[in-house]
Amino acid sequence: MTVVNMHEAKTHLSRLVERARQGEDVVIAKAGRPVARLVPLTEADAPRKLGGWKGRVWMADDFDELPPDVLAAFEGDSD
Repeated sequence: MTVVNMHEAKTHLSRLVERARQGEDVVIAKAGRPVARLVPLTEADAPRKLGGWKGRVWMADDFDELPPDVLAAFEGDSD
């Protein structure tokens, strides 16, 4: 793990980013205390497809109907 202070990180950011991209653990510190870590960006495996749960989930027609007292509490109309 490489720990660098803020000033050094600003001065050598391109080099530090490259080291992180290659898998090195780069930590940026301020006044000796770690505050950030540079990590490589990972790409998503594949785009998500719509409809993946189609046919697996059932929802009642009245799933969003609440008893009047519960609805009033959500709307801030408590007695």
